[in-house]
Amino acid sequence: MQPTWGTRRVFKRFSWLKAWFRQNGVTSSHPKRLTRAVEKRTLTNFYNQRPTWLELAHRKLDEAVFDAYGWPHDISDEEILARLLALNLERAKK
Repeated sequence: MQPTWGTRRVFKRFSWLKAWFRQNGVTSSHPKRLTRAVEKRTLTNFYNQRPTWLELAHRKLDEAVFDAYGWPHDISDEEILARLLALNLERAKK
């Protein structure tokens, strides 16, 4: 069973969090307001903002994977899926 960390317990144990939140633009020191501000910082929200550096990192990773498989960089998503399925089926036979 995972331990449950309530807001009070977190900020009591990790008191440095309040200072960190203030430095990062969260002005309220009330634990519930801090929690709400943190809840807005999700990976989904982050990816929906599509920062340029993240887009470039994904592109570089895609290119590295294409190079590792020996595939051209301009293939479609459907072709990628077809090739991965073929590789998977080939390896499943072994």
